Amino acid sequence: MSRLGIKEAFARYGVTLRNVQWSVSAWAPDGSLVVSLWAHHYRRGPGGTAEYAATTARWDGPGKNEFKDNVERAFKDQSTIRLVIVSTHETDHVESGKDASLVVKDFHVRPDLVGRVIAFDGLDYVFSFHKA
Repeated sequence: MSRLGIKEAFARYGVTLRNVQWSVSAWAPDGSLVVSLWAHHYRRGPGGTAEYAATTARWDGPGKNEFKDNVERAFKDQSTIRLVIVSTHETDHVESGKDASLVVKDFHVRPDLVGRVIAFDGLDYVFSFHKA
């Protein structure tokens, strides 16, 4: 079985990334925000929800700026969030703020989950997902 790339993962939601080299979020035609979140940022939330919590402080570049703008808008508007989970064995590399484009990644589409941004302070964020 071939690996699913980020471009193909987002396309499953009808989304074309602005720049496949650095985009990790994009707006879908239905008004939902599709985000790629690291599997290692998962935590169990209340009532059987799945939460992904992290910070934008660890990375730089246009992808960060686009992500922050999209998350801020989604938080303000309480937009529906659709999930692409990205996993890697090189989590230390990612968490250190090094260039994550250099690590091997797997992308997993989760159309069975829908979510919201439940916290965002300009740096730190929390997404909460439940079964659709």
